[in-house]
Amino acid sequence: MAADLGREITEGAYGSGGRLPAEGELAERYGVSRGTVRQALSVLRADGLITSRRGTRRVVLRTSQVQSFGELLSFTRWARSIGEEPGSRIVRVENEERATAAEREQLRLAEDARVCRMVRVRSLSGRPVMVERTVYPEAVGALVAGLDEGAVSHTVRLEEQGVLFADAQHTVDLVRADEEDAELLGCRPGDPLLRERRRSTDPAGAPIEWSEDRYLPGTVAFTVHSSAAAGTLARRPGMPPSG
Repeated sequence: MAADLGREITEGAYGSGGRLPAEGELAERYGVSRGTVRQALSVLRADGLITSRRGTRRVVLRTSQVQSFGELLSFTRWARSIGEEPGSRIVRVENEERATAAEREQLRLAEDARVCRMVRVRSLSGRPVMVERTVYPEAVGALVAGLDEGAVSHTVRLEEQGVLFADAQHTVDLVRADEEDAELLGCRPGDPLLRERRRSTDPAGAPIEWSEDRYLPGTVAFTVHSSAAAGTLARRPGMPPSG
């Protein structure tokens, strides 16, 4: 029940400042007792999604902006598509650095390869929401290092120079904020952050970036569309469902 209501909140069903249905209505909707309803609401309150006052219905504190993995959008294009003004602040750039073993694996690089590492703080309408740590192969990194520091979207600038982002593989999980995260995002060390790790490739399938983005909770939600008619989910006629 908490997961279902949380999804509706993050998708904007009630809007920021809106009120959830009354306890009795929720109990009838889910076929549970009011005690169960209160437990679910306690979960939402602990997650920072709602608040309540004695004698009033629960009020939605905030709604996360939903970003879909169904289409490949840069942070800048996504932010503008939802009516937010994207911002970017470069923290540091390390160019022509020797690639680590993990970087070589992700970017399919040779043993002696060099990379460009960049750390940026991304914001929505002036609010810091994410720390972006991106690694580029040397050729792409040289282009990135030459970009104007005030450029909000590196993706657009790279596309103008012939570097095209065609596909991306995403991995999303939870991590604890480290000292740098806390300083850049204004949270406390150890606070939970939503992490998205992403490897992007060009039309030929060559990796052109590997990025680890850490978001403040409540600032973004990710949606994934799955289809039984495509990929490994496809089943032949007569094949029983898995699980």
